[in-house]
Amino acid sequence: MRRRTVLGALVAAGALSIAARGFQAQTLPVLKVVEVQRVKGNLYLLKGGGGNTAVFVTELGVVLVDTKLVGWGRPMLDAIKTLTTRPVTAIINTHAHGDHTGSNESFGTAVEIVAHENTRTNMERMEAFKGDKVNFLPKLMFKEKLSMGTGADKIDLYYFGAGHTSGDAWVVFPALRVLHAGDMFAAKEPPLIDTSNGGSGLAYPESLAKAAATLSNVEAVITGHGGVMTWKDLEEYARFNRDFRDVVVDGFNRGLGVADIADAWRLPARYKDYTAPPARVRANVQAILGELTR
Repeated sequence: MRRRTVLGALVAAGALSIAARGFQAQTLPVLKVVEVQRVKGNLYLLKGGGGNTAVFVTELGVVLVDTKLVGWGRPMLDAIKTLTTRPVTAIINTHAHGDHTGSNESFGTAVEIVAHENTRTNMERMEAFKGDKVNFLPKLMFKEKLSMGTGADKIDLYYFGAGHTSGDAWVVFPALRVLHAGDMFAAKEPPLIDTSNGGSGLAYPESLAKAAATLSNVEAVITGHGGVMTWKDLEEYARFNRDFRDVVVDGFNRGLGVADIADAWRLPARYKDYTAPPARVRANVQAILGELTR
């Protein structure tokens, strides 16, 4: 009898131990790890926590391109402190999405926030920037081009038209010959077309082609979520999106629907290092057909 009692106590204790471990696993905070990669010279890439963040260390301070998701400000600041003692003085938001603007507020109200004018409009509609959070909206906007800084610290911002959203900024560091493309070139896969924020599958290839034709003396491209790629990769991405759009337009002209086009489409062999999630393919077909039928 005593043996059964002891055994029962051990089983109960084991169950409590397992339950406790499960509770601890649920309540322990998720470790936010920022991976630091030197791109070139005084330009660094912070990966993790949303979109890719560029850190440009200038004579006057640090300029950030995008601020990841909410809650990633402290990990970014900790990573930046390993690179420089200079303060963050400016933020460039490539577009409105929360994985690129979520930690704007972590850098204080004295930091200048810059974006395309359409991105400011898109951000104003977001709950994340209501009330006193309005202080973390962009205050310096541009329409087609804006230059910040001079000499080795110069940054050029461009807008080439709708694509991912209606306000995607292209950020060039001329002295280093590096471009941050944001989510206009997120990775080697079909893009996310956010039509609710002015994105356009029809215009996407033209905006990419305009960027490729206008920008010069660029060697490296920081993507929105992938790695650092080459100028040829960007040119290829423009062709990929043009080819995809043309297939959808051709299907529309033949009276085909979303399922007909999406199910028949196959990733061309010339884009062998691309991925094409079926759900994204279908969503992009639907977005383009939606534009064609307006």
